[in-house]
Amino acid sequence: MIGGRRPLRGTKPGDRRVKVERPHAEYFRYAAPGVLTAKAKASEARSRQGRLWAQVRRIVIGRPLASEEEIGERLPKKKALAIFSSDAISSSTYATEEILRVLVLAGATGLALVSIGMSVAIAFLLAVVATSYRQICFAYPSGGGAYAVSKANLNQPAALIAAAALLFDYIMTVAVSVVAGVAAIYSAVPELFAGRTVIAVTAIAIVTVGNLRGLRESGNIFAVPTYLFVIGALGIVGIGVVRIAIGDPAVTFEPREAITPPLGGFELLAPALFVRAFAAGSVALTGTEAISNGVPAFKPPESRNAAMTLGIMAALLGILFVGFTVVSDAFGVIPRPEGETVVSQLGRIAYGQTPLYYLFQAATALILLLAANTSYNGFPRLAEIVARDGYLPRQFAFVGDRLAFSFGIILLGAVSAALVVAFGGDTHALIPLYSVGIFASFTLSQTGMVRHWLRERSRGWPYRLGVNALGALMTAVVTVVVIVGKFVLGAWLVLVFVPSIVAMMWLIHRQYAAEERELALRPDQVIGPPRRRQRVVVPVPGISRAVVQAVNFGRTISPDVRAVHITNDLEEGQRLRCEWERQIPGVPLVLVESPYRELVRPFVRYLDVVDLDPEVITVVVLPEFVARHWWERFLHNQTAQRIRAALVGRPDTVVASVPYRREAAET
Repeated sequence: MIGGRRPLRGTKPGDRRVKVERPHAEYFRYAAPGVLTAKAKASEARSRQGRLWAQVRRIVIGRPLASEEEIGERLPKKKALAIFSSDAISSSTYATEEILRVLVLAGATGLALVSIGMSVAIAFLLAVVATSYRQICFAYPSGGGAYAVSKANLNQPAALIAAAALLFDYIMTVAVSVVAGVAAIYSAVPELFAGRTVIAVTAIAIVTVGNLRGLRESGNIFAVPTYLFVIGALGIVGIGVVRIAIGDPAVTFEPREAITPPLGGFELLAPALFVRAFAAGSVALTGTEAISNGVPAFKPPESRNAAMTLGIMAALLGILFVGFTVVSDAFGVIPRPEGETVVSQLGRIAYGQTPLYYLFQAATALILLLAANTSYNGFPRLAEIVARDGYLPRQFAFVGDRLAFSFGIILLGAVSAALVVAFGGDTHALIPLYSVGIFASFTLSQTGMVRHWLRERSRGWPYRLGVNALGALMTAVVTVVVIVGKFVLGAWLVLVFVPSIVAMMWLIHRQYAAEERELALRPDQVIGPPRRRQRVVVPVPGISRAVVQAVNFGRTISPDVRAVHITNDLEEGQRLRCEWERQIPGVPLVLVESPYRELVRPFVRYLDVVDLDPEVITVVVLPEFVARHWWERFLHNQTAQRIRAALVGRPDTVVASVPYRREAAET
């Protein structure tokens, strides 16, 4: 117990008073006997610099949130659709263009029939995958998606492959979405084309900060552009379909000429062409898995709300993807070499050069820039789950001030920004690296669900098994198609990166397992009092209050205390010894002459020669002077830091720092 009741006597014999002391009340509250809960004030910084930094963090990312406020950060379906579906829905803006770019640049004929048929096939694949992932929302409500399913039903290597593929794909999602959003900007304002990389990196920084503020606030930021884009895109599809139905003379459905000469001087062989075009259009499915990965972020009932949101997202994506393809084919829209996107051209056809067009382009740019938010929710959550299993550094499992996985968010922003810079902010240079990993994770998750239903056999399992089996078969075929179609364009890099990430995870887990074995106690082991003696060694530069404080601290640990002074001037050392014996009697001072003017190494070697008794533990007590201001640290040589670094990991050695502040009373 802290504090309590203390009886007091008054000035008169009969006076009796009781003083209730609660020194903890400002910083803690009792949750149970022997259990204290820290209040917000207990986490406040005390130094001026710490308070200043806390104020900056509060302005940038908001006030710290307590753990019990986590339920208030859960997402309703409307906000969850904006956050988790922005990636999938926004992929409709470049999926059609990627198909057309392959078919047109290859000099393909019958383009309308091929592209529409291909978009319908991809939409059917989307329906199967979305239905499969709806089942994962109910079967694995704790999140983790393909990783959790593979871990539970397949094996750990398969789970790590799924995790690595997803983590890589999340990084690519941020890079591709933001670069595509910048393309929407310079489609409307061509003068900004030259600064596309700077704009993209700036956008990534803004989205990163937005997510550091927490889920609920990021949902408020991203909901408006998502719904504006959906309304504007449905308007384009609707206007296009009506104009096709009434026989608008602008509707052609005729083969278009290639905007550049056919590749190699002749049209590509049809099978290779279809494979490459299908692989390019498969980016439409990226982001489908994000909702199943983030089920815990939904308001209760989590699984039901996540499944409903996933269904709405798949329906919107299918309508927009097929609709954009039909309308672009009908009006002869092709990718332009000068940079204007296909969706921008469709917007001009539907809305003309009016404010509605610019409003739609703004919404398109925003949803693409903010589609990266799907990864900012999926990547940190998946990394946290993998880190808890010991396959990623434990920092990924740390929840920041705003109940967000800050380490994962910051790392995702930094790596994706580096990718944008490396590829010069070019969407079409990044696309070949995209979707390979996601289809591999699709296949693993659906295969795992097949084994799940075979083992569980719950109500309706034959239907569910059939859906997942069909999904596993289709995504496995598409995985091969995507790898083959994109291999020479850069997909081979994915086949290098993903195994490298898996290898890194294995090494991390191996290290954690080795540490755990070293630190583990036997279940039957009972720890008694210490049986080894302790020797205290204090390295001293001279006699000072900081040194005296460290020596007195050492005396509380053991009666065997000695001070060590390393010097290159023996006469000066002898003068110090005389003063030492007079002012600090009872503590011997050992002089170590260092002709080569080294300080740290001779001290460590001294410990080596005196630590010959295996029954003795050496405690090195470091006196440290604490500067009032940060700039004062540069006035000191940081000797204690150097000694501490040299002794890290030394057997049978404990290092203790004793800080001395100017405000400390004289000892």
